Amino acid sequence: MFSTEDTIVAIATPPGRGALGVVRLSGPAAASIAARLAKRPAFEPRHATLARLVDGAGAPIDDTILTFFPAPHSYTGEDVVEISAHGSGVVLQAIVNAAMREGARLANPGEFTFRAYVNGRIDLVQAEAVGDLIDAVTPLQARVAFDQLQGTLSTKLASMEATLVDVIAKLEASLDFPDEGYHFITTAETERELSTIVSTLDALLADAERGRLIRQGLTAVVVGRPNAGKSSLFNRLAGSDRAIVTEIPGTTRDLVTERVDVHGIPFTLVDTAGIRDRATDAIEEEGIARARQARTVADVLIVVLDGSAALTAADRELLSSTAGQARVIVASKADLPWCWPVEEHGALRVSSLTDAGVDGLRTAIVRAAGVEPSRDTAAIVNIRHAALLREARHAAARAHDAASNGVAEEFVLADLHEARGCFDDVTGARTPEDVLRVIFERFCIGK
Repeated sequence: MFSTEDTIVAIATPPGRGALGVVRLSGPAAASIAARLAKRPAFEPRHATLARLVDGAGAPIDDTILTFFPAPHSYTGEDVVEISAHGSGVVLQAIVNAAMREGARLANPGEFTFRAYVNGRIDLVQAEAVGDLIDAVTPLQARVAFDQLQGTLSTKLASMEATLVDVIAKLEASLDFPDEGYHFITTAETERELSTIVSTLDALLADAERGRLIRQGLTAVVVGRPNAGKSSLFNRLAGSDRAIVTEIPGTTRDLVTERVDVHGIPFTLVDTAGIRDRATDAIEEEGIARARQARTVADVLIVVLDGSAALTAADRELLSSTAGQARVIVASKADLPWCWPVEEHGALRVSSLTDAGVDGLRTAIVRAAGVEPSRDTAAIVNIRHAALLREARHAAARAHDAASNGVAEEFVLADLHEARGCFDDVTGARTPEDVLRVIFERFCIGK
């Protein structure tokens, strides 16, 4: 997929202006290339060194700080040089060009992290966590990604695999001495060990959907009849006046979306046209159709009822039609006199004018989505991990049942080897090249 024999170079900081920018070199010639650019014989390991870099013609590029990390104690496990320069894109590109003239190759997306994986510095779960940490847009996403980068999930998988390998070894040893009748592990011991593995996998997988939603985000759709206060509430949750608000019913005609952070969880918030039986024109009719379609793909519905007006037939129909979905019912305009008992429908009293009840609404949205943060679990946030661990769970459960029913050890071992193979696919001990390509190509160039 990638060559790992040469030396690569790339800008490691985001595009755009900044006080500082970093260029990273990794590979067998990293230190010698940096030495030629800096006109120095060598660099002391792990010491910041002030150096003026020059191009091929001897013209100065920039005054920089170089840090040399010798193999194997570097991010990639190879010799690495990190060059901190002024954050001009022109300057950083000039350093990359100079390094390439000295023999470096421009890195492919994710190639630095791929080398860290190949050289055993991290496993595949941790490599994917690097990408998730870079992409994180909320504190909770960053926390979950960092937990996986620190090996929280990898440690659990390693513990289960160690138990699995021990059972496999003892069963295979028993098979090696069929005539002598030796049994290095009893049926009861096999059942107990496999039952523990299945239970641990069940606990991890029970949290997988929550983890997936934290990683990928959710959609919360605001619905209600015209002039119920939907757009005002949308603007309050979005933190800006994204939707037009007037006293005229039917002002919102199309879907309005905004990405928001709700207690650390990324939500795509969607404001919709007010739903009523008879539209005033073709544009509103299309807006209502889109509102109904948005309801079908929402992870959470925010059903807005006007607390200052009596409930209408349209309100009651909306309550009935959304009863089977994850939802939060809001009684809007809490700053005005009430016209119906909100407790009847478990509605939250919220005022977009005074902010009353808005914090409680945010908490209710997170709870309705079923993604309340929890730090005491190794959250599975990756669909690939979840699919493979489900396969491992099924294989381990089959092996447990086979052992309990006195099935020959050869068949038990076949299921156990399948389960172990799934663990290896998760951590990257044996992962097809096309899967690796998809994983690492989504990274930025300098990582």
